[in-house]
Amino acid sequence: MRLSSLIKHLEDYAPSNYQEDYDNSGLIIGNVNQEIEGALVALDCTEAIVDEAITHGCNLIITHHPIVFKGLKRITGKTYVERVVLKAIKNNIALYAIHTNLDHVKNGVNGVICDRLGLLGTKILSPKKGLMKKLVTFCPTALAPVVRGALFEAGAGSIGNYSDCSFNGEGTGTFKAGEGTDPFVGEQGVQHHEQELRIETIFLAQDERKVLLALFEHHPYEEVAYDIYPIENKLETVGAGMIGWLEEEMDGRDFLRLVKDRMDTSVIRHTKLLPRKIKKVAVCGGSGSFLLKEAIAAGADAFVTADFKYHEFFDADEKIVIADIGHFESEQFTSDLLIDIIQEKFPNFAIRLTEHNTNPINYFI
Repeated sequence: MRLSSLIKHLEDYAPSNYQEDYDNSGLIIGNVNQEIEGALVALDCTEAIVDEAITHGCNLIITHHPIVFKGLKRITGKTYVERVVLKAIKNNIALYAIHTNLDHVKNGVNGVICDRLGLLGTKILSPKKGLMKKLVTFCPTALAPVVRGALFEAGAGSIGNYSDCSFNGEGTGTFKAGEGTDPFVGEQGVQHHEQELRIETIFLAQDERKVLLALFEHHPYEEVAYDIYPIENKLETVGAGMIGWLEEEMDGRDFLRLVKDRMDTSVIRHTKLLPRKIKKVAVCGGSGSFLLKEAIAAGADAFVTADFKYHEFFDADEKIVIADIGHFESEQFTSDLLIDIIQEKFPNFAIRLTEHNTNPINYFI
């Protein structure tokens, strides 16, 4: 199998444009046309992970965290990042990371946490903006159903659980065909008036090429009139963190025991337990302190995440219980998720889960 086929499947699941600006998800080392003999999946890419890939004959390593976040000015082997890069290149091992884009899809990192905690009615806590665009085009009224149908087939017109969504307005279009044209209606050199339908529909930004190809292929005119507008509406199915409800409310200690058991963590740093029961729970894999205000505003009784700093715990202000379970612990099941995603599409592909625990933090208990 070529690496490009695997990447396409992963990025259909978690599109690369869903990642944060600071992130470096995607192919970090390798050629998309190289053939993949086997893949090793881990949360982080370390020298030990590269050695493990070599041992098992895997020429691809898929991780959640990118080994390279910022540009490298030198690759001398002085740092662990440089050593990993050098060793991967020397052994012709491709490195691919799927980070915040996998965080931001509903069935991604945070979806796994919700499932493990048994949360119901889950939704994105902080939906992202700027991921949709609007297409406006004009075509003869009689052919509008053909054009609309092609756009819908290409992925346009979906709003939540509704599909084939568009707005249509009647009007008169004018044009004069110039020399060398072959107009669908009208004739050269004469201004033509045509009853047309203005079709408006939305689409995901990553589907723009596919939508435009459908438009050009099915629109009858030689020169297709169309506009594309950026939309700032939030995409409710994509974004940071998630929130949902426990099946039954719990007191604070019982909830922390549940989290400790289901998330397989030895330590939970938490704020003072409150007298009320816990029912509504917000989660965010990895560093989630930036979502505290959103979790409080959404009415969450508890927030399960990681990497809170000392003074940030004060911001709970007795409005919510913060449960910091550790960065690695909150994302440790991501590797299993990646294997499931890949095996669903490529059941016979040689893929294996790392035998190494890459958590750099140790606990003295």
